Amino acid sequence: MSIKENLLAVKQTIPNSVTLVAVSKTKPISDIQEAYNQGQRIFGENRVQEMTEKWEKMPKDIEWHMIGHLQRNKVKYMAEYVSLVHGVDSPRLLAEINKQAEKHNRTIPCLLQVHIAEEDTKFGFNEEELLDLVRNENFKSHKNVKIVGLMGMATFTENMDQVRREFKSLHSLYLKLKCEYADFTTLSTGMSGDYQIAIEEGSTMVRIGSSIFGSRN
Repeated sequence: MSIKENLLAVKQTIPNSVTLVAVSKTKPISDIQEAYNQGQRIFGENRVQEMTEKWEKMPKDIEWHMIGHLQRNKVKYMAEYVSLVHGVDSPRLLAEINKQAEKHNRTIPCLLQVHIAEEDTKFGFNEEELLDLVRNENFKSHKNVKIVGLMGMATFTENMDQVRREFKSLHSLYLKLKCEYADFTTLSTGMSGDYQIAIEEGSTMVRIGSSIFGSRN
């Protein structure tokens, strides 16, 4: 199937209330253009340099989402244009995004990454660290970032009951914070292998790559 056909097929499985991020990391501009021609406007990348090169060459009505682990020294290269940072996993990274956003007179929307998986390789806050962060006065002083929700990645496993439990726990934390913070509108969970479970468990944004573009290069 072509990218066009894949994209249409995926969209048919996603409710209108859920935002689709087409994960275009490692994919050439020609592939992104094909998805763009079908109306897709939100793309996710995990390397700042690659994302910036694509931003420079592609139409400017695209929203570029940084979905990978982000190093603080790379923030300055994307602060001018990035639409959403999915993986804010430390107070220091949040402070750097705020600093670089201020230089461009921007407010950058961000998601706080929560560690829900059983694997040690995943980044993110635990619940206690997350609550400490959002209730801290330093957090409230960041005027050039806007925390709009949470992001999480489930354990890479074939046990879908476990994946469901992890998504469910993150959704309950999201609802808890949504009561306190009106800006919380986004729960970014679910990828090609588990996005339908994520949607059933409250996801408002899914990150889908291989189901649209084929396996990674």
